[in-house]
Amino acid sequence: MLRRIILLTLPVLLAACIHSQPYPKGEVLSQPISVPVVRAPQIGQEWVYQVRNVFNQELVDTVTERVVAVGSEIRIARSGAKAGPLLDEVQSPWGYVLQDPHWSPPQKFSQSIPLWPEQLNILWSGFFKARYQVPTYPDKNYYWGLGMKTTQWERIKTPAGEFLTLQFHNEMPYYESNDLFRLASERSEDVWFSPEIGRWVIRRGFGRYITPGVFWSDAYWEDYLQWELISWK
Repeated sequence: MLRRIILLTLPVLLAACIHSQPYPKGEVLSQPISVPVVRAPQIGQEWVYQVRNVFNQELVDTVTERVVAVGSEIRIARSGAKAGPLLDEVQSPWGYVLQDPHWSPPQKFSQSIPLWPEQLNILWSGFFKARYQVPTYPDKNYYWGLGMKTTQWERIKTPAGEFLTLQFHNEMPYYESNDLFRLASERSEDVWFSPEIGRWVIRRGFGRYITPGVFWSDAYWEDYLQWELISWK
C-alpha cells in the first residue's frame, strides 16, 4: 500500500519541483517626450543571450550574435555555445529583417518586414504580409502575416544591466508552415526592445499548431523560449 501511495503521489511532487520561467516585469514608464534614437549598426557590435525553456527554466543555449557586415544588407553572424555555428540574420535596411533565423525552421522573406515597431510610441500598431522560403528548401514559398503592437515603455533589468525598453507584442496568426501535416499554425511573442543597444534585451515567444484530427484545445506546442541579454558591446 505504501509503495502504491508513493507511485501515485510522485508525479505531483515532481511537478511541484518544476518552476516555469517568470514573466519579465519592470518599471512601467510614460511615453518619453524625446523619442530615443535606435543605435545604428556597426561592424563588431555584439549581443550575447541566454536562451531558456519557459516551462522549466532549463538553459537551452547561450547564443552570441555579432554584426559582421554593414551596407545595403546588415549581416549578423550567430553561434551557440552548445549548437555551434547558426544561420546568419540579414536585415535590409536596419530594423527590417530579410532572413530571420529566430524561428524554426529559419525564414528567408520575399521582402523585408519590421523587426521592431516603425514608430517608437505606445499608440503604434501594424500588420505586414510577406512570402517566405525555408533556406534548405528554396523551391516553395509560404504565407507569413505579422501583427505588431506596442504595449508600453518599461525600464527592465537583465544580467547585462538596466535598460529603457519599448515592449511590443507580435502575433503570427494562421501562417503557412512548410510542414505538410499541419492544418493550422500560430505564433506569439513579447519583445522588450532597447533603442540604446539596437536590439531586444528580452524576447519571449512560442508557437502552437494542429494536425488532422487534433483540435486547438489539444494543440501541439513548439518550443516556448525566452532570450535574455547577458552582455553587449
